[in-house]
Amino acid sequence: MWAHFTMQVSFCRLRTHQWCFLLFNAILFHALLFGADFVEEYLLQSSPATYTDAKVLELRERARKLDMETMKENISMHYAIKCPDICVTSDVFLLSMVFSNPANGTRRAQIRQTWANLTDVKGLLVLTLFVLGTSDSNDIQANVIVESHQHKDIIQGKFNDSDGNLILKMKLMLEWVVTFCPFARFIIKSDEDMFVNYKSLVEYLLGLKRHPDDLYIGRVIHQEMPDRNAQSKDFIPLSQYSEKYYPDYCSGAAFVISQDVARKIFVAFTETNLAVPYAMFIGICAKKAGVVPTHSSRFSGEKHIRYNRCCYSFMFTSAQMQLEELPTIWNEAREGKACSLLETYSGLVSCKALTYLDRFSFFSTGKINEK
Repeated sequence: MWAHFTMQVSFCRLRTHQWCFLLFNAILFHALLFGADFVEEYLLQSSPATYTDAKVLELRERARKLDMETMKENISMHYAIKCPDICVTSDVFLLSMVFSNPANGTRRAQIRQTWANLTDVKGLLVLTLFVLGTSDSNDIQANVIVESHQHKDIIQGKFNDSDGNLILKMKLMLEWVVTFCPFARFIIKSDEDMFVNYKSLVEYLLGLKRHPDDLYIGRVIHQEMPDRNAQSKDFIPLSQYSEKYYPDYCSGAAFVISQDVARKIFVAFTETNLAVPYAMFIGICAKKAGVVPTHSSRFSGEKHIRYNRCCYSFMFTSAQMQLEELPTIWNEAREGKACSLLETYSGLVSCKALTYLDRFSFFSTGKINEK
């Protein structure tokens, strides 16, 4: 007890330069954790300079007048499974389109039982669908058809499901949205290895101060350079894309667009022929349509965020989720226990610090399950 008292007295008697040293280290610690997010959030936002371009204005007008009714019959040939009536009688606030591989039926089942099981937030409808290509395996394809009949939540295109066909998959998604679900106010595209927090995302969208048109929000990638290494599988020759940088774009792992942006990017998609990675392709089409991406650090991008209940209640997404993680996270989220401002702050510090340390293999911090 005397030792504890002595320690308190010594701490109180720290000299000015010692207090400054402690304060500097505290500031440095927070700068390392949150500095990059701050810079991205406030200093790297693009400006909508393309709105005055005549070609942009003409494309936006064509998107506004887009009439998919006359095209419904013609585009049916693009789909193996299309679920055309699922949005007809629904006032969908958030339409969630999850990119999935046909073989991953177990993961889709886990998603349905966890974060996609939430269909109502503040009285607003959230609808989750899975977007697939086809499989070379007859058995897998037969299982997908059975799964579709059971759950009625699968959209499947007539192309092989592969990384090389992600642009086709994105075009199929946009085409389906503007044709069969044109009144969904917002659309989130995510990958099947994600955890998506519908509650915090819907609350954020409801609180937008700006008009919801032209919304394209996610973790923005700024000034990404095309891969000019001829030996790389992602090599982009100058003849294919000559600019020094790609336009700013949202990480393809997860992003949100408004219904009007789905229409604008879809029109741009039909007029753009570039062999670039699909997330960059979306950014190029968005620029053609005069749509500027908005950055939010609450999207994880392709990073896996180490679990903390209050951190996850604030974040919109986390990537690279293991199947065994989802039930625990969902059960705690479903309990709805609110986090105080201090708990949210400490949770963000905890999960960001551990996520940062995960970059280094010699820091094996293991899994956490903090309450």
